[in-house]
Amino acid sequence: MGEGLEVIDLHVNVHGKKVLRGVSLNVDYGTIHAIMGPNGSGKSTLAYTIMGREGYEVEKGDIRLDGESILDLPTEERALKGLFMALQDPPQVPGVRISTLMIAALNKRAGSNDLTRIRDPKIVRRLYQLAEELGLTREILQREVNVGFSGGEKKRSELLQALVLDPKIVILDEPDSGLDVDGVKKVSEFLTDLKARGKGILLITHYARMFKYVKPDIVTVLIDGRIAVQGGPEIADLVEEKGYAYIRKAYLRSTGSTI
Repeated sequence: MGEGLEVIDLHVNVHGKKVLRGVSLNVDYGTIHAIMGPNGSGKSTLAYTIMGREGYEVEKGDIRLDGESILDLPTEERALKGLFMALQDPPQVPGVRISTLMIAALNKRAGSNDLTRIRDPKIVRRLYQLAEELGLTREILQREVNVGFSGGEKKRSELLQALVLDPKIVILDEPDSGLDVDGVKKVSEFLTDLKARGKGILLITHYARMFKYVKPDIVTVLIDGRIAVQGGPEIADLVEEKGYAYIRKAYLRSTGSTI
């Protein structure tokens, strides 16, 4: 029985269009697996499919967490089993405070029917501490989720949720978008911390700028829904130097594919 997240020969249709064509990869605990690729390559589709988003039809393949298939589980059950995804553009949730959302999620995971009760005052202190470390004010915890947030505040608040909820696997879709250099450094520090705590991280990005501050263990490049190349952090350097057009041409030469 495997440990961590396994994606096995995944073929996915979205609204009748085939997007993923046989993607296989592992996200082991205590590692950072970076997914790179140009727009439309299937990066976000992969993340949404792992989380079980409606409308993402698995035509073939499997997704396993700790050796057990999660394909038949709804998104909520996948989250309770230890998956967490930070969206590229997190939605607003009017009427729900960030602190209320996180306390409810912690209570749900603990099996409590009373989702709003604060079972341990230490949780609130932990929220304040982590918020400050991420460069967020305490006041932001009392604001409605993502309502009026800047791009950077959205990214940091989602990372705050990942740190507090303590999932097994953290999926981050473009965590550096909307952040300045200091913000990218701060997020990179916390990714390093998550890795050190034994979390598996699936990091989706267009660019290699985050890798100046946090080094991935594995880099997979998607081109047109297929894995064009997979290897160590040197792959990110190759993308940065040569670009995706070079990677695509090299893939076509080596496979004779007509993608």
